[in-house]
Amino acid sequence: MTTDLLHIAIDHDSASTPPFEQLRLAIMSRVQAGELVAGTRIPTVRKLAEDLGLAPNTVARTYRELEQDGVIETRGRQGSFISSTGDPTRDRAGLAATEYVAEVRRLGLTDADAVELVVAALNVQDPANA
Repeated sequence: MTTDLLHIAIDHDSASTPPFEQLRLAIMSRVQAGELVAGTRIPTVRKLAEDLGLAPNTVARTYRELEQDGVIETRGRQGSFISSTGDPTRDRAGLAATEYVAEVRRLGLTDADAVELVVAALNVQDPANA
């Protein structure tokens, strides 16, 4: 898992916003924009700290604050995951999408195949496209 998923840039020279807050705001922003949906696994503290050039304690503080806010949840050795978007309907849909992707990858299908299957399912469910 890389930080590419999170598209995070930390301004290490910022005097007004400490790195842990920049990271917290960046993750919150992606959750609110729907880029990170419920069930999405995020990098480990150590991996993200290494990728961003931050101290592990900085990332750990960010994760603790996000967990207190209900944005992420830590599942022991399984890692940390986005827990909520604030919209229960989006949360359920995001979780279903995450589970679908995991199953498709387990079956060895390509991402293009997965998208094709979703489009076909949407067309079957939409009488206007029948």
